[in-house]
Amino acid sequence: MQDSRKREIRIKADSFRVKCKISRYGIIDLFKECERLDYKLLRYPLGDNADLGFAVKKDNDIVIFTNSCSRLSREIFTLAHEIGHVILHLNDESSFIDDSITINGRSTDEKEQEANYFAACLLMPADDVGRFIDLGIQDFGEKGLSAMDIARIMSEFNVSFDMALNRLESLDIIDLNQKLCLDNERTMKKVGNLLRSVGGNAKLNEPSNVIDIPYEYIDYVIYNYNHNAVPKETLEKVLACYQLSIDDINDKLIPPTDDDDDDLDDLIGGLED
Repeated sequence: MQDSRKREIRIKADSFRVKCKISRYGIIDLFKECERLDYKLLRYPLGDNADLGFAVKKDNDIVIFTNSCSRLSREIFTLAHEIGHVILHLNDESSFIDDSITINGRSTDEKEQEANYFAACLLMPADDVGRFIDLGIQDFGEKGLSAMDIARIMSEFNVSFDMALNRLESLDIIDLNQKLCLDNERTMKKVGNLLRSVGGNAKLNEPSNVIDIPYEYIDYVIYNYNHNAVPKETLEKVLACYQLSIDDINDKLIPPTDDDDDDLDDLIGGLED
């Protein structure tokens, strides 16, 4: 990625960030910020092996999905990645679907790399990281960073241990050898223990399994059911989120002919029609 493009992405990430509510260093709740900025946000526990997120433009709406089976810190990064697609790329393509390859930075696709860079700049801006290390890490110049310090960074910026290490390396705050040592220390001490030892947010290391579905998604799921894209069980699960039953929307249903598996298409089918 060229330096000029990186600068452009940093500017756009900063422009989004200034609209958000910030604690001392990190965005307090990126999910709430998306809703406040009128994005249609869908959180649903699709499963550990399912796709992690998507961004799609539906008419005049921006729809973002995150898989809440992921650890919360990973789900937050996925959301930041999808926001990157929305701001950088959605004018060029109608949708982006992301899995562990694109989110973990293993994709060679330029737009996926740009979305990851946007997410890093949004969640851990260089200036704020430098300020935290200057003010919050004692004897950094002499002793460097410990795994407990990384846990503090996790809690301040609402990121994962891996994301913190990758960002610190990219900012030249740690080198590869230091990164490997911190990773080994993490393996021995476990992230959950590290977070608890610094009074951090242990929920970052756990899946939230949140189900948060905007009310208008009932129509999308009914559409999918009527076009044989989802089984009755999926429809019932979604209706249960709104304390509704099949009988409540029976007049809108056409009995399906097939009984397909429940996957990501179950939730987005009909959005692009």
